[in-house]
Order: sequence, then structure tokens, then C-alpha cells
Amino acid sequence: MPTICMFRGIKIYMNWRDHMPPHFHAVYGGEEVVVSIHDIEVLDGSLPGKQLKMLLGWAALHQDELEENWLLAMRQQELFPIAPLQ
Repeated sequence: MPTICMFRGIKIYMNWRDHMPPHFHAVYGGEEVVVSIHDIEVLDGSLPGKQLKMLLGWAALHQDELEENWLLAMRQQELFPIAPLQ
């Protein structure tokens, strides 16, 4: 499960050859969420409201990069890091 970004206590990662639809995982304080890359919507799990809002905003800003990393992950290739929220 390669980590692609970390900011404000949130760790974001993708699994190689994961199931569809394209998505990423994020963990914060023992909670985990799965977010759709295409719709930027929560598929499963939850995070505290403030962290979830930051995460979804970050994902919207980096949607193209998330899609590129998803394609790499499907081919079990090295993923590139994505810039954190500033």
C-alpha cells in the first residue's frame, strides 16, 4: 500500500491492483475512508468532519494526479507522491 501523500495527520495511499471503481484510501487517528477518484465521494468509512472536508478538497485539486497514480497502481508500477495541502 504505497503512501502518496501525508498532511495534517492524514495519510493517503493506494493499493496495487485494487478493486474498481478507481479510489484511494485515507487514514486519520485510527479511522479510515475510501474515496472515489472520479466523483470525489466517500465510498466507505468515515473521518472527522474537518479532516474529511480537507481531504475531499485536496482530492478535487489533485484529481488528475490521482487518476494517473491509479493507472500506475493497476500495472503495479511505482506511484509518485502528490503535493500535500499547504
